[in-house]
Amino acid sequence: MLSAKSLFQEILDNDESFRLFCSIAASGESQGGWENARIAALVPDSERSLAPKITRHGADEDKHGRIFNALMKKRGLDPVPVPPETDYTMLLEKNGIGLAHDKLKRDEPLTVQDIVTYLSHSRVTEQRASEQMDMLRTYFADHPDLGRAVKMISNDEDNHLAYCHEELLRFAHAGHGRAIQRTLRECALAEIRIYRDVSLAVMSHMGRVLGWPKPKAAVLAAGIHAVYVYERAGGWRRMVSLKMPERRDALGGPATSAPEFA
Repeated sequence: MLSAKSLFQEILDNDESFRLFCSIAASGESQGGWENARIAALVPDSERSLAPKITRHGADEDKHGRIFNALMKKRGLDPVPVPPETDYTMLLEKNGIGLAHDKLKRDEPLTVQDIVTYLSHSRVTEQRASEQMDMLRTYFADHPDLGRAVKMISNDEDNHLAYCHEELLRFAHAGHGRAIQRTLRECALAEIRIYRDVSLAVMSHMGRVLGWPKPKAAVLAAGIHAVYVYERAGGWRRMVSLKMPERRDALGGPATSAPEFA
């Protein structure tokens, strides 16, 4: 029976597909780490209290990249180049989701609106990350090699999502509500399309590596398209709602280390 668990198990059991999976994940996390580090360095004076939390966010993303690289190293594997069509983070940036890299490379302070945009975009993408890691945690929390990594990253992603909710509600209370809702909606609708395209590209590469027959590949592609139809019809709304999280000040402390993976 074809299921999400059996699909991921097949990918994890094969060295080449596992290496591709980890390389894609490590690249995206490392890119997120760089982006957050630059945003923290350029936070406007009026929002300097946010800088440590943004730094913590970036440090977590860097840690996740190291974890995925360590998982490959443990199996004697080296990273492979990430196919451009599977690079979720870079495709988001190219489609205007997140702050432009040209802006982040300049040593000019960001505006409050830039920070609102960053948090709005992060709220959408962290929803996706939290859901994906929750799924992997459900299936592989007890896995001898992946279990600890999955649980650690999943907890971090939940913290990131909680932080976005709390800070966006603070900015909404300060008068940025309309801008936040507009940005959230635009970002969510763009993200679900990019996620669909990246998912199709990743599955295509995995299919070639694993030798999937055409009927199996067609079923998986149909499933990805079905998810997009659901999200386009209204599922995207879960990405734009805001509520005070149970985890308050989720990024208020120092980043947790992962010495067993580093």
